[in-house]
Amino acid sequence: MNVTELRGDGVRAHEYRWALPSVLLGDAREGRRVRRSTRDWIVDTVMFLLAGGLTFLSLTEMTNQPEPLLAVEQVVGALACAAVWLRRRWPVGLALVTTVLSSYLELVGGACVVALFTVAVHRPFKISGPIVLLGLVTLVPYVMLRPQDDMSRAAAAALGVAFVLTAFAWGIVIRARRQLVWSLRQQAQSAAEEARRSERERIAREMHDVLAHRISMLSLHAGALEFRPDAPAGEIARAAGAIRTNAHLALQDLREVIGVLRHTPPGAGDPVPDRPQPTLADLPALVEECRQAGMDVRLDLHADDAPEKPGRHLYRIVQEALTNARKHAGGAPVAVTVSGERGKGLSVEVRNPLGARHPLRLPGAGAGLIGLTERAELSGGRLEHGTTPEGEFVVRAWLPWPVETTGEDA
Repeated sequence: MNVTELRGDGVRAHEYRWALPSVLLGDAREGRRVRRSTRDWIVDTVMFLLAGGLTFLSLTEMTNQPEPLLAVEQVVGALACAAVWLRRRWPVGLALVTTVLSSYLELVGGACVVALFTVAVHRPFKISGPIVLLGLVTLVPYVMLRPQDDMSRAAAAALGVAFVLTAFAWGIVIRARRQLVWSLRQQAQSAAEEARRSERERIAREMHDVLAHRISMLSLHAGALEFRPDAPAGEIARAAGAIRTNAHLALQDLREVIGVLRHTPPGAGDPVPDRPQPTLADLPALVEECRQAGMDVRLDLHADDAPEKPGRHLYRIVQEALTNARKHAGGAPVAVTVSGERGKGLSVEVRNPLGARHPLRLPGAGAGLIGLTERAELSGGRLEHGTTPEGEFVVRAWLPWPVETTGEDA
């Protein structure tokens, strides 16, 4: 629902987007048409009956009043009660008029109480406070000019102050409750937005990790075919088969990652399961796949029993590091060293010489290493990368491996 729908005044939403909290609190611009819900009609009816009831009680107690004054009281009192239906459209104007009239006319008091309550609910204290103060001030001429037969001026003033402050306090409490509800609603919406943003980032990282590896393999084999058109028929057939296989796997991985975007139907209790995630046990298969693509990769693995969560992060780090080596140092030997111990953490180092270049330089956005750094930091670890004086490019990462393994990490 946008601001225009809430306000019901035909104003474009973007023009009063800043006023959305005030609209939800019931605040509308003075004089603007307000759309009432069923609940609003019920509340307005109750307010009208309350104003009419107070007016009727005051009328029954009016004795020994001149006929002209009594007629004026009845007419103005009836009009004031009818004006209660305008309290949402002109809360400030209604409160000011009824407050001024109540400084002498007694039958306006019921509508005045309702108007003070309304302005306390629908307007901030900087507006409602001075109006209530004016209501307290107008009690002075009323007590002085309209003495009561059955009570003293002090008692009448105390009764009037009690009515005004009670109506005002009641309105302040309702406004504070609405502000609390609005704040909680905003917090819930912010939490939902943050959850959606985190899920989008997770899916983006997953798509980058999966597809960058597959597409780089495709480019590598296609480049070999392009630059070696005179290769033996057997090699060409193997390269074409590798391209077909990696294209099929890329499409399969893409379908699995996009499947995370699907939501459960309304009322379903079980969430959509995530795609199967690789672990440290899948690292030898990844290295073997890179070797079949022509890379010279050496793996030194000394952490076979690592838990699932840090093992998954380490697998992605090695996968991206091998993809970068394939892009920027094709043909150079790559050394992957993985070690770890429970309570001390998991360490990985991917090292390859600089200078060697594949004939086909693959493009890259430069976001891979940034994503790896964020992945490591989010899991409580760290990642460093850069060149060494020996002319090598090194990616080093450390991930925590707690002594006590939780169900999530197991």
